[in-house]
Amino acid sequence: MTVKEILDATPLSFSFEFFPPRTEDGWDSLFHNIADLMPLKPSWVSVTYGAGGSTRDRTHDLVMRIQKETNLTAVAHLTCVGSSQDEIAGIIDRYVKNDVLNILALGGDPPKDIPDWKPQPDGFRYAGELVGFIKQQHPQLSVGVAGFPEGHPATPNRLMEIDHLKDKVDAGADYIITQLFFDNRDYYDFCERCEIAGIRVPIIAGIMPVLTKKGMYRMAELAAGARLPARLLKLISRADSDDYVAKAGIHWASEQVRDLLDNEARGIHFFTLNKSRATIQIYESLGVRSSEQFLR
Repeated sequence: MTVKEILDATPLSFSFEFFPPRTEDGWDSLFHNIADLMPLKPSWVSVTYGAGGSTRDRTHDLVMRIQKETNLTAVAHLTCVGSSQDEIAGIIDRYVKNDVLNILALGGDPPKDIPDWKPQPDGFRYAGELVGFIKQQHPQLSVGVAGFPEGHPATPNRLMEIDHLKDKVDAGADYIITQLFFDNRDYYDFCERCEIAGIRVPIIAGIMPVLTKKGMYRMAELAAGARLPARLLKLISRADSDDYVAKAGIHWASEQVRDLLDNEARGIHFFTLNKSRATIQIYESLGVRSSEQFLR
């Protein structure tokens, strides 16, 4: 089943994101956590793609394992960085042959150890080009793209940022998954600006709870300088251990999800960090055991 079909069939979706483990123990731990999360009945799950295509094979292996060993719909992340058009065509063909019908098309982060990195001459520079290529080669695939409620790090001009997002949608993107955010007002404003620009596809809200103080700094770095509201910082500052940071962070994320549901967001995408506890506790705090109960 494609994500587009899922979104067409339901007013609300819930999805989880994983990343490919680097060790055998990591694989075992991840699949234990996936097993714990399956009773929540997510609409789909996605698998990330490392900077510069660094996890290409592991991404494929994880997507294939999810496809073969579970009843979950898998979405494979794919970036422009580090691949020629022929290589990207080969990756997509490989997914299609294995009945993986969903791609999240991203521009991608250049490798940090190559300061003067430049795109391959025969590759794609922008996600919109990748979207158009995928839809031209395999129109049956469902393609998602990323959105940035707090602004794209490479496009400080917020008007131009929305223009670029519109280009991705016009190229054939079926839905948008946002970067993580901690203030729902940023998401609502982003949705309104998309509507003004004529972007009509579903916009899925990306949620990641703060679980440790170290993790909070890491999230701010990875998420293009994610804006941490003063109220959240005040909440975290009162916690005297990471156990209490996690309780505070999960409470904050739960309130975000509750508010998003009350305001009829089209979907929630949980960045799980390959763990199950936080996502399960968010569901429990909202009084449900599975995604289906949100639709009642």
